[in-house]
Amino acid sequence: MADKKKADDDNNNSNMDDELLAVLGYKVRSSEMAEVAQKLEQLEMVLSNDDVGSTVLNDSVHYNPSDLSNWVESMLSELNNPASSDLDTTRSCVDRSEYDLRAIPGLSAFPKEEEVFDEEASSKRIRLGSWCESSDESTRSVVLVDSQETGVRLVHALVACAEAIHQENLNLADALVKRVGTLAGSQAGAMGKVATYFAQALARRIYRDYTAETDVCAAVNPSFEEVLEMHFYESCPYLKFAHFTANQAILEAVTTARRVHVIDLGLNQGMQWPALMQALALRPGGPPSFRLTGIGPPQTENSDSLQQLGWKLAQFAQNMGVEFEFKGLAAESLSDLEPEMFETRPESETLVVNSVFELHRLLARSGSIEKLLNTVKAIKPSIVTVVEQEANHNGIVFLDRFNEALHYYSSLFDSLEDSYSLPSQDRVMSEVYLGRQILNVVAAEGSDRVERHETAAQWRIRMKSAGFDPIHLGSSAFKQASMLLSLYATGDGYRVEENDGCLMIGWQTRPLITTSAWKLA
Repeated sequence: MADKKKADDDNNNSNMDDELLAVLGYKVRSSEMAEVAQKLEQLEMVLSNDDVGSTVLNDSVHYNPSDLSNWVESMLSELNNPASSDLDTTRSCVDRSEYDLRAIPGLSAFPKEEEVFDEEASSKRIRLGSWCESSDESTRSVVLVDSQETGVRLVHALVACAEAIHQENLNLADALVKRVGTLAGSQAGAMGKVATYFAQALARRIYRDYTAETDVCAAVNPSFEEVLEMHFYESCPYLKFAHFTANQAILEAVTTARRVHVIDLGLNQGMQWPALMQALALRPGGPPSFRLTGIGPPQTENSDSLQQLGWKLAQFAQNMGVEFEFKGLAAESLSDLEPEMFETRPESETLVVNSVFELHRLLARSGSIEKLLNTVKAIKPSIVTVVEQEANHNGIVFLDRFNEALHYYSSLFDSLEDSYSLPSQDRVMSEVYLGRQILNVVAAEGSDRVERHETAAQWRIRMKSAGFDPIHLGSSAFKQASMLLSLYATGDGYRVEENDGCLMIGWQTRPLITTSAWKLA
């Protein structure tokens, strides 16, 4: 009986090993490893012969090492019969699905561009696209197996781990997430960093170790998120683009207004408003009066950061010669807001509502976004400006959400990595800022999962159903946003696109942030 149990355990362990090898892309069974090891010894003996090894390897085809048994057999055949390699001039690249990161599901709204393998860039990061390269001295195609191979293994292991979680195979997921950690530690650049955050998030999900209370930094200091966002603002042009494009839409909406009232649904550090006040101060005929209502989290007993921020903005307005009035509103949730809280003056003021990265958080609780949009509609603004992440992280299928997030945040980390002149503190804090989002998207569920980003097309449906029509952000805003990008972007991969009246900023071929504007239907 004991022998039968031991045989069953051995069989189960063998099946687990086979499954692990398969999901990592190795075409070999655990039972075949002894034979493979024997062939590797033979290969090592042949390679130790300098007369044979150095001559043949310099002119040989590098096969796919994931197919271990056939790879070793092929190498032995090449080395034992080097003349045959000269006849193989039509060998193509291995199946690209083994290596091409485009095999991972993900959507891109920007047009695809043909990408050429860049050996210099490859030492820094893994790019989307094929990396088969033909030698100038031969028509033979060569698969380069170095840091790129590690990067692709890393991506495959991440996706395989997510698939195991999706299928509730937690034993396999546990083995894979440890493998990811090992691979991530050996991968330099953006890919290693983003994989580390995804591995942490997957581990939290596997071990069911995520609640809102586990975010120690936020619990100790509620303004920590705002500090991280400040560093993110300094590190890359995404938030500058968001503020600039929203301000341009606001300026066009209040061209003739003598009194302007802006309701900011997420005041944070108030970084958006000095630039708007400066633009208003330069308006022909003098600036209008400017009233700002800023929404923020509940304040602690020892400080009132909303009021302190109001004083700083008032001082700036005075220096600009702009008549200024400020009111801070503290709210646990934007859905708690009521129309009468804003003390609007429809007879004398042009009203603006502004939201930057705020609306998607309401999707965690049923009915919250509808409640807020009904409140906004009740106060009858002239324009509503909305900035959101251009991603679909709100789907109900975990695996789809994971794949989308892996593409999205890989692009963001890649853009940070490309900013060579970036101070190290800004870069690290920006990575922490994005890493916290990854943790929430991947590990959290229910009301704890607040990073529920949706695409512009999805927001268009929501806004129209709530009674708002889009305002087209025209060519002037596009040109000025492009000019801003050329001034502030430190990498050459950023780009601005106009899409169905919205403006998008992206990295390489992927849109990442979208600005849209709305009016009452």
